[in-house]
Amino acid sequence: MEIRKTAMEDLDAALSLYARARQFMKENGNPSQWGDSHPPKSQVIEDIRRGHSYLCVEGGQALGIFYYAKETEPTYAKIYGGAWLNDAPYGVMHRVAAPGAKKGVATFCVRWCLKESGGNIRIDTHKDNIPMQKMLEKNGFLQCGTICLSDGSPRLAYQKTEPVS
Repeated sequence: MEIRKTAMEDLDAALSLYARARQFMKENGNPSQWGDSHPPKSQVIEDIRRGHSYLCVEGGQALGIFYYAKETEPTYAKIYGGAWLNDAPYGVMHRVAAPGAKKGVATFCVRWCLKESGGNIRIDTHKDNIPMQKMLEKNGFLQCGTICLSDGSPRLAYQKTEPVS
């Protein structure tokens, strides 16, 4: 597997990955996090345009997609019921979709982001997204508290920090 930036030519594959991920969420007890239309096509296009959308590919097949940037996430400024592990610069992952074509895709993506970030990643997920929570915990992420999205929706906040060799 390898990670590469998503190109506009990959838009159909990207939208297909997100559609399959929405179906996976519904089948696994999480029908409301992304509903029937998140992320919208306009958001996927904007992620690609800004250079923050990445595909996990193998043998020409897109297995997963995610947003990654080394940036300050405004919704992470206030955390409830806990605290972040540190205040160091961090990478942020959003819109992770690895809808089951191959085992280990989400872990591969997380490890790539950890390396790219210099060893400090923050991510959040819905309380009903048990598969994502299990993947994060399996990969050494710690639940740090709860953050609220710009619309006020709560999300479980995770962080992993480690020295990068």
